[in-house]
Amino acid sequence: MRLRTGNTGLRILLCCGLTVFAVQAFAACSRAINVPVASTGRSVLINGDQIDGIYPDVLRNLGDSCKFLLTAVPRARLELMFETGRADLLIPASRTPKRDEHGIFIPMVYNRATLISLDSNRPVITSAQELLDKKDLKVALVRGFDYGPAYQDLVKELTRQGRLFFDAEPLSVARLLKAGIADVTIMAPSILAGAIMEDGRVQDMLDKLRYEPIPELPWGDSGAYISKNSLNNEDRAALKEMMEQIAKSGMVWKGFQRYYPANVLKESIRPR
Repeated sequence: MRLRTGNTGLRILLCCGLTVFAVQAFAACSRAINVPVASTGRSVLINGDQIDGIYPDVLRNLGDSCKFLLTAVPRARLELMFETGRADLLIPASRTPKRDEHGIFIPMVYNRATLISLDSNRPVITSAQELLDKKDLKVALVRGFDYGPAYQDLVKELTRQGRLFFDAEPLSVARLLKAGIADVTIMAPSILAGAIMEDGRVQDMLDKLRYEPIPELPWGDSGAYISKNSLNNEDRAALKEMMEQIAKSGMVWKGFQRYYPANVLKESIRPR
């Protein structure tokens, strides 16, 4: 199996403890599996042509039954590629009704998006309506992220109010927060924290982040979507078996535990 990634120390560390799973025998895929990915904290780390992180290394340890071709693309394009059948696997992904139309979902961990800002004396926001009512707060989001219908409703109303910035990646959102251009973002804390941990320009933000869960964005499933449109029945079944074995193994949760502070996981990721 070949991935577009280098043999870095981080990749080696991520692979530790997963080699036993690699001997699992699976049905072979009839062709290479196309897996476009975007930067997603330490779940997917992209440095030029090098692709590392928790999920790429999970795929790397599945053995030789399937060849996974990982390519780096912008987040918004990734979503379009999956919807139009140009991506065989969407990983990692939160479960949403829109994505269910195009793929078979395999849950691996629980995740949650929260409001995230730099710590301040501002009163705590406890609901979506309170956020909408605080019209002085500018909100920055990653284009292509989707945490379900309530999230999309917030996007529409914040856009109508003229308070919304869209950017291409979590790191860019972190820089907007640090510069004071935006006051709040909404995403899984592990994604923003992972991006911050990888860039010296914003690393000092990590211990200053404030997480504010709201009931409109509850805990939900995160995992992988297998395309209904781009794969034949045999390859779809083979991938489904692989992803289900990954979910049962607990290796994804172990990867998060190795590479994130406990306080970040407490707010955003839970094992199944």
